Amino acid sequence: MARRALTSTAAAFTLATTLLLTACGGGDKSSSDDIKGADTGSSGPSASASAASGAQRPVITLPASFKADFEGWTNSDPGLQTALNDGKERLRASYAAIIAGDPEYSALSFYSGTSAMSTGSAWVKGYKGLTIVGAVKVYNPRIAYLGNEKKRATLIYCVDESKGYSKDLKTGKTSGTPKGESPLVQYQTGLGKQADGVWKTMSVETRPGAC
Repeated sequence: MARRALTSTAAAFTLATTLLLTACGGGDKSSSDDIKGADTGSSGPSASASAASGAQRPVITLPASFKADFEGWTNSDPGLQTALNDGKERLRASYAAIIAGDPEYSALSFYSGTSAMSTGSAWVKGYKGLTIVGAVKVYNPRIAYLGNEKKRATLIYCVDESKGYSKDLKTGKTSGTPKGESPLVQYQTGLGKQADGVWKTMSVETRPGAC
């Protein structure tokens, strides 16, 4: 189900992502994004995420034909747990936008800053005439605050797309990850905490094969 080109760039994110990868035992070099400042496919945001602020988070529902399983998305820090929850919902909103065929999907906009919304919309547009089916596994999340104010964070995670497929809406033909391309994709994202307590994704970079 490839069709990825989720990259928005700025140097401020590079060092922080590199440090986070190193601290977590990763060896990948990052070059990425702009920052300011669970758990199956059919579920909405967790109660803890909604209770963490006064914001009314959107309920995102994915059809039975597509499932996103999140593994290990917990953190002992309540603030980072809320950031994890909101980062997860942003990815689910991206999938829901593809299925709805709506590049301006409201939940995607809710969880995205300007730059991330632009790249997210472009990603959805790349699936014109297609939908997604099957299942993906989202795992190995690594998150850390940036700065002492705890209003910015780096979130890195992996997605296994080996059981996810794009489906032609006219012919019904399905396609998996193109031959020669890894179905394991690393997402490197920057999050910013808003005044209402919601952690918006401000930047996204995908790296096929980096997991």
